[in-house]
Amino acid sequence: MRAVFKDVEKEKEFQHRGYAHVPFLSEEEIKYLWDQFHELIIKSGGNIASGETDIDFEGDITYDFTFIDKNPEYKKEVFRVIDEVFKPHYNRILNNFEPIIANYIRKMPNAGEVPMHQNWAFIDEEKATSVSIWVPLVDSHRGNGALEVVPGSHKRFGKNRGPLIPWELEGIKDQIIQNDLVTCDIKAGDAIVLDDSIVHYSFPNTTNQLRIAIQLILIPQEMPSLHYHRDFENNPNIIEVLEVDHEFYMQFNPWKKPAHTKRVGTIPYKEQTLSYPTFKKQLFQKRFDEPKSFLDKLKLVFS
Repeated sequence: MRAVFKDVEKEKEFQHRGYAHVPFLSEEEIKYLWDQFHELIIKSGGNIASGETDIDFEGDITYDFTFIDKNPEYKKEVFRVIDEVFKPHYNRILNNFEPIIANYIRKMPNAGEVPMHQNWAFIDEEKATSVSIWVPLVDSHRGNGALEVVPGSHKRFGKNRGPLIPWELEGIKDQIIQNDLVTCDIKAGDAIVLDDSIVHYSFPNTTNQLRIAIQLILIPQEMPSLHYHRDFENNPNIIEVLEVDHEFYMQFNPWKKPAHTKRVGTIPYKEQTLSYPTFKKQLFQKRFDEPKSFLDKLKLVFS
């Protein structure tokens, strides 16, 4: 298993829980990133609207992620600013990772619930792990929309994840939110490094103050970045595995069929929904990136 952290003890913590808490930014860096947020936001083109997508989308997005902004040049500038500050820190703690996506995450007062989800799969997760570094620029708690995670849920659900692939936990989200979350109460500038496959959530910001956090998504330097796409209208039984580059994430509309990409494989798709008891049981079963036993291989052959 490829290591994520350079520090052996931090690696053990990360592999066990699916996330790890680390000191990260200085006070000066926090202030700089706040200032840059206010300076850059005027270049934002606004969130991609449901009418501009290839699918029906119900409900309003009540938080802002840079990644779903309409203006690629704004996304590029945000990426440059965040990576410039984060790079010395992630190079210090992580084992040869490079960034692909940077987000300012803005939660306005009394808004901003981020639904329970797993991040998309950005690499072949049977071989390695992609991570998100989540850093709030204010002290983080449930009342202002802190990150909340299901410890140990990484590499156990939704192996092939993408924006147009139905999620197997969709029908039991409310039960998981009620019973299984741990809130990451951390100070401004500290970081939660999380496995992108961990199940997580964020409560609305119920305060009267703006809440800004930063997310930087990174993949191992030696691995290609992948995008998992399902054409639910023309070929719903197949997931296409597309190899993509850095520019793809700057130009990409998450809900439209990707253009100018290289298909490197396909995966059969069959919709699956899990019950809550099955979810709880699966939390204690083997991860999908663990070596398979001879019996496991036999089950795959005859399934």
